[in-house]
Amino acid sequence: MNDTKNISFALNDHFYDFVEDWKYKMYLLVGGYGSSKSYHVAVKLIKKLLQEKRKALVVREVFDTIRDSCFDLLQEVAAAMEVEDYVTFTTSPMQVRFRNGSQIIFKGMDKPAKLKSLNGVSIVWIEECSEVKYAGFKEILGRLRHPTLSNHIILSTNPVSKSNWCYKYFFKDKANNLEVLDDEILYAKRILVVGNTYYHHSTVDDNYFVPQDYIDQLDDLEKHDPDLYRVARKGRFGVNGKLVFPQFEVVPYEEGMKAVRKIRHPMKANGMDFGFVESYNALLRLVVDQDERILYIVWEYYSRDKDDTEIEEDIKEFKATQELIKADCAEPKTIRYFRKQGFRMRACRKFQGSREAYTKKVKRFRKIICLDNCPNTINELQELTFAEDKDGNLLEDEFNIDPHTLSAIWYALDDYEVEDLKGDALRPRL
Repeated sequence: MNDTKNISFALNDHFYDFVEDWKYKMYLLVGGYGSSKSYHVAVKLIKKLLQEKRKALVVREVFDTIRDSCFDLLQEVAAAMEVEDYVTFTTSPMQVRFRNGSQIIFKGMDKPAKLKSLNGVSIVWIEECSEVKYAGFKEILGRLRHPTLSNHIILSTNPVSKSNWCYKYFFKDKANNLEVLDDEILYAKRILVVGNTYYHHSTVDDNYFVPQDYIDQLDDLEKHDPDLYRVARKGRFGVNGKLVFPQFEVVPYEEGMKAVRKIRHPMKANGMDFGFVESYNALLRLVVDQDERILYIVWEYYSRDKDDTEIEEDIKEFKATQELIKADCAEPKTIRYFRKQGFRMRACRKFQGSREAYTKKVKRFRKIICLDNCPNTINELQELTFAEDKDGNLLEDEFNIDPHTLSAIWYALDDYEVEDLKGDALRPRL
């Protein structure tokens, strides 16, 4: 039953094509604040469910945020479309029922057990998808398979850090040498299709109904908060927050090794952080130019879900060369195992406040040059930012991700002090 014959309502021009298009599996809407992307997702969803009998699922990371966001927005849009006679909103359970039998249900990814079955669902809207964990997105992707209707996933988000899974999946993942789309092309073309994904970019300029004083507030961010201005006003991905290592550079391998070979007083060091199922093993080779205060990262080993015997085989060259590896002192049994196998490995030093102290030490290098054969190090450190507390204050021993390669650097350099601008330094204790 089609209940849309006599319905007319206003849309922003930039969203007309998106609302009508159902040819693709995934729809990614990226935009700044006030661009009306979520509003038009709601329009698209209601319009489709009025036209066809379908079951749709609306998802956010935290279920308790849904009522004041997606649920209220759908009510607002239904009123603007003047279709209240065709739909019924209930709060216990939270759902939307349509006169033709269509239905919208709501779930939070913070309760994954409730997402075990997507029975009958053919459309999923993931609102603020950058806040949803990648594992949750994969769960939805793997379970959405209606046998007779076309399947669609709509994702809407403000652009966040390029380290977020959303950017890596739909744009570029440097660690895995994957490039689906250059985000600069999206900003230029605004709407385009790659494979079975429809991309849509928007800013507040695309919303004819937003008041000018709101636009002025967003414009004012350029002076006071450039990071937020890029996200909120321009709708662009980038670095959100204060970079931990603004002096981090990536150079081609041959260029970097040529510079390393010219160092007059090089100091070589190796550090290893242990992981297993969820976290990663990271082993780095470092070279320090002590005269120029430059840290070179020249080689990496990065793995997950491997036992000690498998890792031993992977890094057996260190047993042959007898290079010293400084490893995480929280894993004495693992260190003991590698020592018995003939590796020259010893525990690092840790102390109260060592995370912050070691981070400040690494920051004192004038340059941190990473060779391009270390993609995981680049992925973790190039855009690493400090975490913030609830009041917006920087936490100098916490970060936006868990950087295993930084831990490896901490351990490798635990006995080395970087000369500061005053010329004071402690030389390495080898």
